Amino acid sequence: MLSKLFKAHAPLMVGIDIGSHCVKAVLLSQTHSGYRVEAVAIEPIPKGAITERAVQDIEAVGRAISKLKKRFPKHAPFAAVAVSGQTVITKVIFMDVSLTDAELESQIAIEADSLIPYPLDEVSLDFEKISVNEADPSKMNVLLSAARTESVLARVSALEEAGYKAKVVDVESYALSRSLDTLYGQLPSDAFDKIVAIVDIGAVISLMSVVQSGKTIYTRDQVFGGEQYTNSIVAYYNKTFDEAELAKTTGDLPPNYTFEVLAPFQTALLQQIRRAVQMFMTTSGKDHVDYLVLSGGTALVEGLDRLLVDELGIHTIISDPFSDMEIGPKVDRNVLLRHKPQFTLATGLALRSFTTCHI
Repeated sequence: MLSKLFKAHAPLMVGIDIGSHCVKAVLLSQTHSGYRVEAVAIEPIPKGAITERAVQDIEAVGRAISKLKKRFPKHAPFAAVAVSGQTVITKVIFMDVSLTDAELESQIAIEADSLIPYPLDEVSLDFEKISVNEADPSKMNVLLSAARTESVLARVSALEEAGYKAKVVDVESYALSRSLDTLYGQLPSDAFDKIVAIVDIGAVISLMSVVQSGKTIYTRDQVFGGEQYTNSIVAYYNKTFDEAELAKTTGDLPPNYTFEVLAPFQTALLQQIRRAVQMFMTTSGKDHVDYLVLSGGTALVEGLDRLLVDELGIHTIISDPFSDMEIGPKVDRNVLLRHKPQFTLATGLALRSFTTCHI
């Protein structure tokens, strides 16, 4: 059951974000003044080992995590990981406020049968009480989380291959929301009570979580990411995929690259984010987004934050989850500085060391 993993509480868990092209890991500790970064690392994984967030090659992913593990303290054997994609379902349901936890669990099992489009014996379920329903105080808002068990076990197995023990299996969109706790220092002082959308643009999948007053009010994922940008470089300049990935970060591209590749990708990404914001407003009944935070490797695309400010009129920043943290003496600062936005989701997972709730 996911519940055993969700509700476990283990100090100093390594947050491990298994992406389409690489694995990112973050370890945090807590000091009297806040959080301290103890270690960060990023490691590529073979192409095809992950397909649209599904683990296709457990051993290959395990080997990548093993390489990461060498850069982390031995006294942190536990890890938090997350699932996402079409096999993951999250839904807020309304249950009688008087139900005990045991009664709630039994009732949710009944409700889940009609809400989840998979056989229940193939699914791992968990739930979390959120708050009393404002419209009907006799009801409790309960977050139901479900994932295909095979998806959960694939990640747990990859961690075990590397010698880690999975203490938490989270949902990526909620881990992304949690990471916002480390980002408010980059935003205006009123941001906590405002509507903040954080968009994690990965290689293949983009996640969007919208948070207001510490509560996740909307999540969405879509198939769009930086791989399209890389494939354009491959097509235009006759490079291999790996050469194109390197060229993106080094800037080793022809002068006309800006017009041939960069501008069209920026436009496509702008359209995706504009559509995601519009869908949020339509679904939620809200009429605006106050602040936008970009994370993930593609957030480093040149000029993207300025473009979104100009075109959407939304105050936009690039995520730096470590901006208000103390940096430990053993942290590889070059890796941290170069990949800051890519560590956002892993930071949200690492924060599970200090809380037992989902969001």
